[in-house]
Amino acid sequence: MRADTHTIQKLFKQDVQYVIPEFQRPYVWGEEEQWDPLWQDLTAAADRYLDHLLTLRRSREDNPEQQAEERAGRHFLGAVVLKQKPTPTASIEIREVIDGQQRMTTFLIVTQAAASALAELGHDAARLKRLKWNRDSVGDERFKVWPTRSDRDAFRAVMEEDQSVAELGRIGEAHDFFRFRMLDWIGGGPDDPIARDRAHAFETALMGLMQAVVIDLEPADDPFVIFETLNARGTPLLESDLVKNLVMQVGSSRGLAPSDLSQRFWSHFDTAWWRKEIRQGRITRPRIDTFLDYWLELRLREEVSSHMVFQRFRHYLNDQGQDVIAVLDDLHRCGEAWEELDDHLDPGTPEERFVYHWRTVEAGALTPLLVHLYDLRRREALEPQDFLAVADTIESYLVRRMICRMTTKDYNRLFLEALNHVLDVPPSEIAPALTAYLSDQTADAREWPRDSTVEYAVLESPLYRLLTRGRLRLVLEALEDSLRSPRTEDRRVTRNLTIEHVMPQKWERNWPATAEGQVEAVEHRDRLIHTLGNLTLVTKSMNPALSNAAWADKRIALHEHSNLLMTRRLLDEAGSSWNEETIRDRGQKLAEMVCRIWPRPDPEG
Repeated sequence: MRADTHTIQKLFKQDVQYVIPEFQRPYVWGEEEQWDPLWQDLTAAADRYLDHLLTLRRSREDNPEQQAEERAGRHFLGAVVLKQKPTPTASIEIREVIDGQQRMTTFLIVTQAAASALAELGHDAARLKRLKWNRDSVGDERFKVWPTRSDRDAFRAVMEEDQSVAELGRIGEAHDFFRFRMLDWIGGGPDDPIARDRAHAFETALMGLMQAVVIDLEPADDPFVIFETLNARGTPLLESDLVKNLVMQVGSSRGLAPSDLSQRFWSHFDTAWWRKEIRQGRITRPRIDTFLDYWLELRLREEVSSHMVFQRFRHYLNDQGQDVIAVLDDLHRCGEAWEELDDHLDPGTPEERFVYHWRTVEAGALTPLLVHLYDLRRREALEPQDFLAVADTIESYLVRRMICRMTTKDYNRLFLEALNHVLDVPPSEIAPALTAYLSDQTADAREWPRDSTVEYAVLESPLYRLLTRGRLRLVLEALEDSLRSPRTEDRRVTRNLTIEHVMPQKWERNWPATAEGQVEAVEHRDRLIHTLGNLTLVTKSMNPALSNAAWADKRIALHEHSNLLMTRRLLDEAGSSWNEETIRDRGQKLAEMVCRIWPRPDPEG
């Protein structure tokens, strides 16, 4: 067999039909597991290319498009295994897709969807459209990919843009997914310079930056054995396994003993803790692979796709002339920082509390910045109080946006920019620099919410329905902790309590509405009971006992069994009734407390 690397353009430019054998399954890829990650990879590559292109244009470099493409780097999309089929001289060349048929089909669907979206917006889509057809061919030979029988009608309709077919199944859904994403991402026609650049960047990324390894089988190779071997045998290598192998190879070529390198720098990565599967965004990966991803982003100062860790590491080590000992020492040191930050902080410390909140908010994009900061702290380059000042700033930013239900989609780029911002300042100035940077963000996707916005969210938003239980419990725990002092028996509330509605969700029997019979009053109450002003924490055993009890009974139970200062204050202030007015009064007090716990500089300036 022979293996070669092909871009999408090279794969589809030649006149050939890639036939999916009937022993293959039909098209089954879906949005969450395959289409959206592929879309993210495509747009990330396009963004990298466009960033380099604009920089080169501003500096008036020669041939900026070619230089930008070289600097943007290629993205590996996986492998495809093909077998040549004997065909008559006058017929088109045919290759059977032994493995990678889902990938191949998707490649062509994306190409067609992109061409359709570009044409719809008025951009030139001729180059992309040419890729989907075999020239001078007729009938079904025109199609670059020819799927299994069950998918052919849908595939033909999508490629020919035939809207008369009522049911297109997964293939039609895939086409719509990429087409609509493309329309939204480009955003305008060729008269808009930004849209024109984005269209060019996406076309470049799709045709030139996406690569697949194409393995061509020899006539004597058994395709069924190859298929079984690729899909059912062995355990695939991790990205970290490839990285380890590379650094040992490079070290050996420079006269260093691989055994010494492994023992000195890598042995602690070869433990169960580091190879444990953890979640990173939508995917689950070994902790060591996730760490390498974040470490590369820290050192490269740019986003690294989970599929490109080894490629980007190899480029960093070899092409940028890095010293292998220095790289391994940095990896080892940052790994120790992440391990301590992630798993070895003393319970109850401010650092541990921050990490608990960070994990609960699930802002993984912050990891490269935190690893850098904690590494500085462990080396005593960053004072403990300065690290905590940075942590307070970050936590306020994250929690305020969480309460206000603001998007997290731009966090990857935001926190990489923040990392670039603080890498260039002395450690003692990191806290004020980061605070100033986040305070200056004005876009909706980046704004640090002011007090009035937070107070409105606390008073009006049904946070019980909008936040996960863990995130809402985080807020209630912090409110309780803020009421405690060094004189309190326990300085921190336990983290095993459950959330309780003071006025229950099923209130109709024991909590008559103040304006009975009025639809608006019922709707108002149904929304208000899920706001923060109506929520508290109780033990798991007390929660079922309280259930939907009337206020008189619930008040007695809370008074007898709850030691939370937050609940005791609620009981003292509520008196004999609990209604919409008391919920809003308490909500206002809690909103003010939230703003004090997570302050923002110049809150209303």
